[in-house]
Amino acid sequence: MAAEPVWWWTRHMAPIRLTVGQGTDPGLRRQLNEDSLLVAPPLFAVADGMGGHEAGEVASRICVETLQAGLAGRTVNGVHAGEVLDIGELRRLIAAADERIRAAAASRAGTTVSGVALVEVEGKPNWLVFNVGDSRTYRLNGGKLEQVTRDPPEAQELLDHGRITAQQALVHPRRNVVTRALGTGEDAEPDFRLLPVEPGDRVLICSAGLTSEVSDDHLHTILPALANPQDVVDALVQAALRSGGRDNITLVVIDAAEA
Repeated sequence: MAAEPVWWWTRHMAPIRLTVGQGTDPGLRRQLNEDSLLVAPPLFAVADGMGGHEAGEVASRICVETLQAGLAGRTVNGVHAGEVLDIGELRRLIAAADERIRAAAASRAGTTVSGVALVEVEGKPNWLVFNVGDSRTYRLNGGKLEQVTRDPPEAQELLDHGRITAQQALVHPRRNVVTRALGTGEDAEPDFRLLPVEPGDRVLICSAGLTSEVSDDHLHTILPALANPQDVVDALVQAALRSGGRDNITLVVIDAAEA
């Protein structure tokens, strides 16, 4: 099914045309889908719940509901109404989600979260990328695929220091150790990154159920191959299932173009 475009703008900025695809699948090994996603322009997110026995599902759902509640009064039929998010407000929303999850699950469950918010910086559109844990955000532009979020420190540190390769990181015994999450542990502070929106941007936000099955090279093959974001989502879900589908698979793909 083709994704329908929406528009986003502020009082000081020309409209941005967004085309969005989304999808989630429990995978082939798990009965329960603990992932949640949010598509509420100008905010997009994927939350990967942890805890099992429905606790992870509750954590991820509370996360996206809290983020969406922060948009109240900002959008009309999915179109941005003129007020913009910023890092401070997004940090407060993520902290509120952390507190709500801890209260609901007594710190027995948590969720990672990654996503982007479209923000205005000096009259120009930017991606405000945020991340807690091992869910990821990528950007494809000009034929180059970049992971714009950082993985949890244990695996990322080995990769950064050249002690393992990107391919080895996919099968490293510590690859699934999540050192930061909302609702559990001592560190729920998000990472932020600000990137100017470039013509032809395609953004992928995904849970670990995709990237644990589909390598970056394979992502780089599929992402530019299809024109419609929903077709890309469907192809990536099928690729993850063919590779084993050992975890829940959730992703959002966003194309952005100036009017």
